[in-house]
Amino acid sequence: MSDTPKFEVIDRRKFKAAEEEQEAGKSSHAPAAPPAEPEVSSGGPRLVVSEPRSAPEPSPEEARLEAFPAELDGPEAAVPEMPPMPTAQEARELKTAYDAAAQRLEELIRAQNPAMGAQPPVTFEHLVQQFYVSAMIQMGAGAQEGQRPRVDIVGARTTIDLLGVLDEKTQGKLTESENRALQTVLYEVRQAFLELTSMISLQAMQPPQPPPPGKR
Repeated sequence: MSDTPKFEVIDRRKFKAAEEEQEAGKSSHAPAAPPAEPEVSSGGPRLVVSEPRSAPEPSPEEARLEAFPAELDGPEAAVPEMPPMPTAQEARELKTAYDAAAQRLEELIRAQNPAMGAQPPVTFEHLVQQFYVSAMIQMGAGAQEGQRPRVDIVGARTTIDLLGVLDEKTQGKLTESENRALQTVLYEVRQAFLELTSMISLQAMQPPQPPPPGKR
């Protein structure tokens, strides 16, 4: 294989002839309408301007995604996009402002109720107790006498799973009192969940009751 570079020889005479024909056409008596510009080739690069194309019509699925960009398919739909993490200085300043606002609120409440003492600080046991109350209410506890309890079994499962996540993420980081409160509450709500789901399964297996006979 030869390493000698190959060159392409371009005959420039045909370009000159085309230019002469173009000049002759300009000098002759032509109709009022100007002739279309001939496409002249040259040895160098040409600038080609393409006409803008109209965007294609979006499909119904694309239109839905443009209207609702946060609507996704799969597990990403359940996780909203979080805002950027604040800096340490921003977190400190906001914490200081929050503590001041909470103190002003407590002073206003105590001014309306002088007999009420200062509120105790929120502890880990308060957090666990809050989860316990939420789960039991979702499983129908706390209904007034004579009223049918309202059960949110799916919401109760989510609350119990949150307690499980709290137990997993705090392994080895709790005091004996905190761990005892968490384990006791987690056992109680899981036991109540098992009893409630067993009742729901038994009711689903029972045949439907016939309607009461109508009056003749």
